[in-house]
Amino acid sequence: MLRLTNKNNTTMSEDFQEAWEDLMGIPADPPAMRELCENCRRPKPVCWCAYLPASPLITKCRLVILQHPAEEKRCLRTVPMLSLGLAPGFCLIFKGKKFPHNRHSGLEEIMTAPNSVLLYPSPQSVNLAELPKLPSGGFDSYNLFLLDGTWPQAKAIYHSSPLLHSMRQVKLLSTGTSEYVIRTQPTEGCLSTLETAALALTILEDREDIREILLKPLKALCDFQLDHGAVTHQSKEFLIKTKTYPKLIGKRLNRLLNGVSPNLEELDTDDPAQDQSNF
Repeated sequence: MLRLTNKNNTTMSEDFQEAWEDLMGIPADPPAMRELCENCRRPKPVCWCAYLPASPLITKCRLVILQHPAEEKRCLRTVPMLSLGLAPGFCLIFKGKKFPHNRHSGLEEIMTAPNSVLLYPSPQSVNLAELPKLPSGGFDSYNLFLLDGTWPQAKAIYHSSPLLHSMRQVKLLSTGTSEYVIRTQPTEGCLSTLETAALALTILEDREDIREILLKPLKALCDFQLDHGAVTHQSKEFLIKTKTYPKLIGKRLNRLLNGVSPNLEELDTDDPAQDQSNF
């Protein structure tokens, strides 16, 4: 048997040797996982399903989520709250880094439909509130596309998917703050994907109850996390302005220190804790 020696080439104590052998004998099996809810796939003690609507919402508009693959690995996601809060068929989720892909059955047809709009802050985007409540041309609803991921991931999806560039594009102007207080947002006006979708549906369908109903699971999740040691997160913009941002500031972010208000392009980040910003 191999004997351990110290740097002076003397034999280690028998007690230390026995302790080392005990450590070597510990099995490598992973710890037992907590039982998961079959609906939301969250551990049962922190399941938010009780806060979903008793009957999934039926809306006029249909959400189409283009989701970056990295979002599946995050514990605190908001898109599952959308998919479970809306009736089947009213929230379609396609995963990938480029759209459409061969595996995305039926997606290209939806993207090219005249009643499809993309929520994205491009130069040609118009205020979502300026769209007619019901589109013309024989359609009675919109297909509302959202990109789900951090801001850099959303930008990467947009730039690698040429068909998105030809879609009618809208932006959501909001003066409120996110209720997703356990995640860091780039600026004060940024929202999670759930909040963005809920507010957009509320505007398009002129139904104030949509936002309130869809956000109940998110509020429950945040309350639970805060009750168990989580802290409220300020936006990156706020931290920089108050000189409490813990990381080095790049050239774009440094513009804040010179009194220049940021936009989403300037608050570019690869922070994995950041949810999609408000488009």
